[in-house]
Amino acid sequence: MFMSKGLEGVVAATTAISCIDGQNGRLFYRGIEINELAERSSFEETTALLWYGRLPTAHQLESFVHKFQANRQIPNEVLALMMAMPKQTSAMEVLRTAVSALSAYDPLEEDNSLEANVQKSIRLTASMPTIVAAWDRIRNGLWPVPPSTELSHAANFLYMLSGKEPDAKAAQVLDTCLILHADHGLNASTFAARITASTLSDLHSAIVSAIGTLKGPLHGGANEQVMRMLLEVGDPDRADQWTRGALAAKKKIMGFGHRVYKADDPRALWLQRLAKELAASSGKSTWYEISERVRALVQEAKPLPVNVDFYSASVYYTLGIPIDLFTPIFAISRTCGWTAHVYEQYSDNRLIRPESEYVGPMDVAYTPVGERT
Repeated sequence: MFMSKGLEGVVAATTAISCIDGQNGRLFYRGIEINELAERSSFEETTALLWYGRLPTAHQLESFVHKFQANRQIPNEVLALMMAMPKQTSAMEVLRTAVSALSAYDPLEEDNSLEANVQKSIRLTASMPTIVAAWDRIRNGLWPVPPSTELSHAANFLYMLSGKEPDAKAAQVLDTCLILHADHGLNASTFAARITASTLSDLHSAIVSAIGTLKGPLHGGANEQVMRMLLEVGDPDRADQWTRGALAAKKKIMGFGHRVYKADDPRALWLQRLAKELAASSGKSTWYEISERVRALVQEAKPLPVNVDFYSASVYYTLGIPIDLFTPIFAISRTCGWTAHVYEQYSDNRLIRPESEYVGPMDVAYTPVGERT
């Protein structure tokens, strides 16, 4: 029996949602290269593309955006549940719990048709930023800011975090980040969602599975570790010494290497551009400068591609987003990809149930309890 640890190299599903060309550092959503979408699209339009398989018309996009704006509020009962949680609870734990609770208040929860799941997905995707922003306010002793019914998905999140409408540049940068994180093949959290959906469980359960998987530091959380590394370096003038010391000590430097990409992750190149633009427009260039110096030295020593986490860290930090919200932002974006995969799994379903290779002992005799030592 063929066995691949971590299922590396194993094709477990067919998909028409996204395609990764890891050898050449390219990524496509529904056949459109990520560079085009990052340059020209919006998160809402990209979500429609992932869900419906094609770009919406102007009228369809207007209607879609309106549905997002109208479904951002979360039930008061879910908000009360969040307020009762210990303030030290991680944002990912709160998000996982709140999404699970939302299922109880969704009027179509028992309906697993495509039409019902699209409606559930709109409500869920629209409310994810509300959950994350509300928790950040709650844990800091502040009342949550009600969501806007006019701002974009990205701008609304920044508004709910601070209570102030963000400037156009900040909103545009976060919007592009959300596009870049929207889907990425059969990664661990997406696979978890598809496994849950393959049992014909409901959409909310599939997304809870995905959030729980993303919470793990080997999947989500790497950009948080990158930012903590940048803070440890502290100053561009210390970057060379710190990096050479880390390399000499064989310390893992976060933000490099990827299971799939052999060339630089195309999303990372976009985030590098955004980090540079944001550093210039905000006047806060420290983190970008450190990133550039660390990257140059690491790649001089090792031919490792830079990944999506490396520059997203400084981008989010410069936007004023708390470090422990970096992974929840990933979830805010990836919900549209997760739900697209759930639709796809339902449409041609077979229970995902791989084999395992047993390596334990056989024919072990049972010893009565009184004779055990």
